[in-house]
Amino acid sequence: MRIGVLALQGAFVEHIAILNQLKVEALPVRLPQELVGLDGLVIPGGESTTINKLMLDYNLMCEIRNLAKNGLPIFGTCAGMILLANKVSGLDMDSIGVMNMTVRRNAFGRQKDSFENELSMPVLGEKPFLGIFIRAPVIEWTSSEVEVLARLADGTGVAARQGRLLVSAFHPELTNDLRFHEYFLDIGRGY
Repeated sequence: MRIGVLALQGAFVEHIAILNQLKVEALPVRLPQELVGLDGLVIPGGESTTINKLMLDYNLMCEIRNLAKNGLPIFGTCAGMILLANKVSGLDMDSIGVMNMTVRRNAFGRQKDSFENELSMPVLGEKPFLGIFIRAPVIEWTSSEVEVLARLADGTGVAARQGRLLVSAFHPELTNDLRFHEYFLDIGRGY
């Protein structure tokens, strides 16, 4: 498998390292031609408005949107979740917008309000998954075609899947637990 990792800003190096641990060819993507021939794409955490602007500047936005609509598996973490959502509360931004959900940016406050939380995620097995939340978004609403995969204790959605699109509000690339990335690769393999 060849998985691209959007490498404009944010935690792309960490995603590449995890994919390499899983014996997958992981390639940084900065230009539209680097999207050709990929079996999947990861959009990392970072600053969503900066990544959005750079995607527009480098003519990546429409290409990624078209690839998503044509079935390319895409995994968005934190800022990547914001960019894949078709609506962001309080923000009018032309993003990729292919997942039928509304998210809210910086839902837990500033950087100093970052936290970790063990999450029940049945698609990954019985063992909880450690969610690392850094200026994280949350899912406020989803259509019926979006499956919420993980919630906080108060019911707030923090991970979801719509077909071959996968998102998390937290940073699985900052843990030693490879299960969420493996789950994404399984989506790409058609499992």
